[in-house]
Amino acid sequence: MSWGLQNRLNRIIRPDTKRTVMLAIDHGYFLGPTSGLEEPEKTIVPLLPHADALMLTRGILRQCIPPTSNTPIVLRVSGGSSILGKLDNEGITTSIQEAIRLNVSAVTLSIFVGAEHEKQTLMNLSQLVNEAEAYDTPVLAVTAVGKDMGRDARYLGLCCRIAAELGAHFVKTYYCEDFEQVVTGCPVPIVVAGGKKTPEKEALELAHNAIQQGAVGVDMGRNIFQSEAPHAMIQAVRKIVHKNASVNEAYDLFQTLKNQK
Repeated sequence: MSWGLQNRLNRIIRPDTKRTVMLAIDHGYFLGPTSGLEEPEKTIVPLLPHADALMLTRGILRQCIPPTSNTPIVLRVSGGSSILGKLDNEGITTSIQEAIRLNVSAVTLSIFVGAEHEKQTLMNLSQLVNEAEAYDTPVLAVTAVGKDMGRDARYLGLCCRIAAELGAHFVKTYYCEDFEQVVTGCPVPIVVAGGKKTPEKEALELAHNAIQQGAVGVDMGRNIFQSEAPHAMIQAVRKIVHKNASVNEAYDLFQTLKNQK
């Protein structure tokens, strides 16, 4: 791995803990105005000091993130379908040159293994790796799961391994039973998706279990920005990821910060 590529990856996955807390706020590219992100800037800006990286689209980056921010950016460069159509029918929407102009630390897209357009999304990943490596820019592959696909270790392990084999530098996937098998079979770092909104303590348990079983971090969205206290929730997640806190310790922190104005 080149110096430049490793340097950019180190902005996202902290070298001191070898872990990361990413804040996923890219939901609008297929969902539109998502609950909690109706006015993205109001939600995101207060959370910037607590996120190791933001995962978002170029439109939200340009319009809602202050150019004075030092929070690393993982830029989503895939899209072309919405919740009304087939989500797996994506293409690359943003050039690597645009990503470089925006000074991002990594680029990302989704792959849909087992879906109708599987080959298209895997070729998208291969093309993105080829283009991004020319600029020493890491690629995050997101193992998206359609409504008819199971989230078990065998399937997610297949998705993650394929992503790594095609050149992804790190992978985002779901937590599942026997998650250690997914980690063992994937030769690049794995971050775990937060998934749909759940009660705060359950989301903290997910983060704790994922870290204990080999994930380098989490990429949470709805379980943070849809929380009753987003600023408290992201700090509680950080305590688990970077401080190896227990679920109860993190939840106590959440309750304390939530009650502070």
